[in-house]
Amino acid sequence: MSYEVNGSTIEADANGYLVNPEDWSEDVAKAIAEAEGITLSDRAWEIINYLRDEYFNHSANQPNERHMVKHFKGLWTDLPKVDAKALYVHFPMGPAKQASKIAGLPETKRKGGY
Repeated sequence: MSYEVNGSTIEADANGYLVNPEDWSEDVAKAIAEAEGITLSDRAWEIINYLRDEYFNHSANQPNERHMVKHFKGLWTDLPKVDAKALYVHFPMGPAKQASKIAGLPETKRKGGY
Protein backbone atom coordinates (compact mmCIF):
# COMPACT_ATOMS: atom_id res chain seq x y z
CA MET A 1 0.00 0.00 0.00
CA SER A 2 1.12 3.56 -0.54
CA TYR A 3 -0.07 7.16 -0.48
CA GLU A 4 0.50 9.74 -3.20
CA VAL A 5 1.49 13.07 -1.65
CA ASN A 6 2.67 16.09 -3.64
CA GLY A 7 3.92 13.89 -6.47
CA SER A 8 5.76 11.47 -4.19
CA THR A 9 4.87 7.93 -3.27
CA ILE A 10 4.88 7.29 0.48
CA GLU A 11 5.13 3.60 1.35
CA ALA A 12 2.79 2.07 3.91
CA ASP A 13 2.24 -1.45 5.18
CA ALA A 14 -0.85 -3.53 4.40
CA ASN A 15 -2.77 -1.80 7.23
CA GLY A 16 -1.90 1.71 6.02
CA TYR A 17 0.78 2.57 8.59
CA LEU A 18 3.88 4.32 7.28
CA VAL A 19 6.85 2.06 6.64
CA ASN A 20 9.23 4.94 7.36
CA PRO A 21 8.00 7.34 10.08
CA GLU A 22 10.40 9.99 8.76
CA ASP A 23 8.18 10.26 5.67
CA TRP A 24 5.46 11.90 7.78
CA SER A 25 4.40 15.51 7.24
CA GLU A 26 1.13 17.35 7.65
CA ASP A 27 0.44 16.73 3.95
CA VAL A 28 1.01 13.00 4.48
CA ALA A 29 -1.35 13.12 7.47
CA LYS A 30 -4.00 14.77 5.30
CA ALA A 31 -3.59 12.05 2.65
CA ILE A 32 -3.90 9.26 5.22
CA ALA A 33 -6.91 10.98 6.79
CA GLU A 34 -8.56 11.29 3.38
CA ALA A 35 -7.99 7.57 2.76
CA GLU A 36 -9.57 6.91 6.18
CA GLY A 37 -12.55 9.16 5.42
CA ILE A 38 -11.55 11.60 8.18
CA THR A 39 -11.76 15.38 8.11
CA LEU A 40 -9.05 16.78 10.36
CA SER A 41 -10.44 19.38 12.75
CA ASP A 42 -8.34 21.50 15.10
CA ARG A 43 -9.00 19.02 17.90
CA ALA A 44 -8.01 16.11 15.66
CA TRP A 45 -4.68 17.88 15.07
CA GLU A 46 -4.31 18.32 18.84
CA ILE A 47 -4.70 14.56 19.24
CA ILE A 48 -2.24 13.84 16.42
CA ASN A 49 0.35 16.24 17.83
CA TYR A 50 -0.10 14.83 21.33
CA LEU A 51 0.49 11.27 20.06
CA ARG A 52 3.57 12.34 18.09
CA ASP A 53 4.98 14.18 21.12
CA GLU A 54 4.41 11.17 23.37
CA TYR A 55 6.04 8.82 20.86
CA PHE A 56 9.06 10.89 19.86
CA ASN A 57 9.75 12.69 23.15
CA HIS A 58 8.74 10.07 25.74
CA SER A 59 10.49 6.80 24.86
CA ALA A 60 8.08 5.68 22.10
CA ASN A 61 5.07 5.90 24.42
CA GLN A 62 1.76 5.20 22.67
CA PRO A 63 -1.00 6.30 25.07
CA ASN A 64 -4.18 4.27 25.28
CA GLU A 65 -7.59 5.93 25.18
CA ARG A 66 -7.81 6.19 28.96
CA HIS A 67 -4.60 8.20 29.11
CA MET A 68 -5.68 10.29 26.14
CA VAL A 69 -8.95 11.19 27.89
CA LYS A 70 -7.06 12.13 31.05
CA HIS A 71 -4.73 14.40 29.05
CA PHE A 72 -7.47 16.15 27.08
CA LYS A 73 -9.73 16.68 30.12
CA GLY A 74 -7.19 19.25 31.21
CA LEU A 75 -7.14 20.96 27.81
CA TRP A 76 -10.66 20.84 26.45
CA THR A 77 -12.30 22.70 29.31
CA ASP A 78 -14.92 24.23 26.99
CA LEU A 79 -16.60 20.84 26.53
CA PRO A 80 -19.19 19.77 29.10
CA LYS A 81 -17.63 16.29 29.27
CA VAL A 82 -14.39 14.86 27.93
CA ASP A 83 -14.57 11.09 27.65
CA ALA A 84 -13.72 8.46 25.06
CA LYS A 85 -16.73 9.56 22.99
CA ALA A 86 -15.16 13.02 22.65
CA LEU A 87 -12.12 11.35 21.05
CA TYR A 88 -14.18 9.02 18.84
CA VAL A 89 -15.90 12.06 17.31
CA HIS A 90 -12.60 12.80 15.58
CA PHE A 91 -11.39 9.23 15.00
CA PRO A 92 -14.41 6.89 14.79
CA MET A 93 -12.34 3.75 14.16
CA GLY A 94 -10.50 4.23 17.45
CA PRO A 95 -8.56 7.28 18.56
CA ALA A 96 -5.49 5.37 19.72
CA LYS A 97 -5.11 3.36 16.52
CA GLN A 98 -6.61 5.53 13.80
CA ALA A 99 -5.04 8.76 15.09
CA SER A 100 -1.67 6.99 15.41
CA LYS A 101 -1.90 5.88 11.80
CA ILE A 102 -2.61 9.44 10.64
CA ALA A 103 0.19 10.68 12.95
CA GLY A 104 2.64 8.42 11.11
CA LEU A 105 3.38 6.24 14.11
CA PRO A 106 3.87 2.46 14.16
CA GLU A 107 0.82 0.29 14.67
CA THR A 108 0.11 -0.37 18.32
CA LYS A 109 -0.53 -4.01 19.16
CA ARG A 110 -2.65 -3.47 22.24
CA LYS A 111 -6.39 -4.00 22.24
CA GLY A 112 -8.85 -1.22 22.97
CA GLY A 113 -8.35 1.73 25.24
CA TYR A 114 -7.95 0.12 28.63
